Order: sequence, then C-alpha cells, then structure tokens
Amino acid sequence: MAGHYVFHLLWLLIVVCSAEGRCNFPPSLWCSSEEIAASCQVVQQCRAYRTRITDSTVPPVDFTLYYETLCPDCQNFYQKQLYPTYKAVGAIMNITLVPFGNAHEKKSSAGKWQFQCQHGEQECIGNIIDACTINIVKNFTVYFPFIYCMEEKLYKEDIKPRQAAEKCAKQFQLKEIDSILSCSESDTGIEYEHQMALKTNALQPPHTFVPWVELNGVHTDKIQAAAEKDLTGLICETYMGTKPAACEKVLRYIHRV
Repeated sequence: MAGHYVFHLLWLLIVVCSAEGRCNFPPSLWCSSEEIAASCQVVQQCRAYRTRITDSTVPPVDFTLYYETLCPDCQNFYQKQLYPTYKAVGAIMNITLVPFGNAHEKKSSAGKWQFQCQHGEQECIGNIIDACTINIVKNFTVYFPFIYCMEEKLYKEDIKPRQAAEKCAKQFQLKEIDSILSCSESDTGIEYEHQMALKTNALQPPHTFVPWVELNGVHTDKIQAAAEKDLTGLICETYMGTKPAACEKVLRYIHRV
C-alpha cells in the first residue's frame, strides 16, 4: 500500500510539472532541493512525498563519471572530489565509471576496433585496463579503490598504466590482476572498451570535455560545476533519505544545483 501511494504521488508530480511546462529539470531531481521544487511548482507535493518515503524505499544517488586515464583534470577530480566523496557518503551513492573520454574509435581493415586517445597510446592502454577491471572484478567496493590508486600513481609518478596497475594490485592484494592484464591485451579487452565508447558517444547532450558527469542520469552545466566544486555536498543534497552524519557539516555550506 505504501509503495502504491509513493508511485501515485510521483505520478502526480509528473502531471503537475508537465502541465506547468516551466521546469527545466527531470523528474528524478524535482524533490532534490527546495529551490528545484519551487521552480517546478511542486513544493507541497515534494513535502508530502518526503513524509511518506522511508530509507528502505529511497534509491541511492546515481553518479556517473566519463573520463580518460591520463587526463590531469580527471585525475584531479578523482583525488579531490570523487574518492573523498565515496569514502564519506558512498553508502548513499551508485557510482558508474566510463573510461573512454575524448578518444575515438574506428574499425581496422580486419574488422577490429582501434582506439585513438587524446594523450596517446598509453592512455588507451590505461582505459582498457580500467574497462577490464570493471568487467572482471564486478564488485565496485573492490575495483574502485584499485582504479583510484592507479589514477593517483599516474598523476604523481612517472610510470605507465601497466606499472601502476601492478603496483596497485600488490597494494590492494587484487587477485584478478593477471586476468585483468591479459584481458587488456586481448580482443575481449577491446570489446569492453568498445562498450565504453558506445556509452560515451550516446551522451545527450554530447560531452565536450572530461571529466564529464551525470547526476541521476542528467548532465547540466550547473550539475557539472557543483560536482567539481563540492561533490559531497551535491550528493548529500540530492539524496532524499535520512542524511548520513558526514552530510551534516557540508550541508551548512551547500551550494544549490
């Protein structure tokens, strides 16, 4: 019964907002802040919705990062925003990593995908290592610290992606490292990276730089700017359930999307 009520109320929000035609935000963000609710003229409906939902029915915030492994701005975003936010409020997030960025792909005369990367061949290797890691390990809590470690070492040390992978695998005792490195030199790795290319090239609006982010499947200039300035605050404000303790401090200084 409670689930039916929540569904009915969300549907009412969509009808009201669509009828007004003044809201520039998707339904997934309408109740994420008082300001957005006001701009969509659904303040009362959102307040009613919040009184009915429980933490067991509140979805985590979906956050997607489109990046390339040797991009300094991407590495900086990993270090200053994404990884600290994951450590602080990872329990209320679903993070998706898409390693392709500003690369291009084309088929060779033999019918195999070939990649041309913004920062050269080594970046393509790094992207494929990440794609193989994501597909082989599957467990985000295992592969994300490993990928972050790689980005950190590539940023701070004069080493290549394979070396970074080997060092980080030893640091985190990643048992799949041999399979990951073999994958990165195989047709399977190429196919995994091709799937990352398809996701990146399907972006609407099309990406024009990296790092490029989506919040609950949406990209806007305001979301991008908020993520680059204070990702933890953005996630805390967007989440509609009971805020974790780590949100209390950042929400005192929150900037709205």
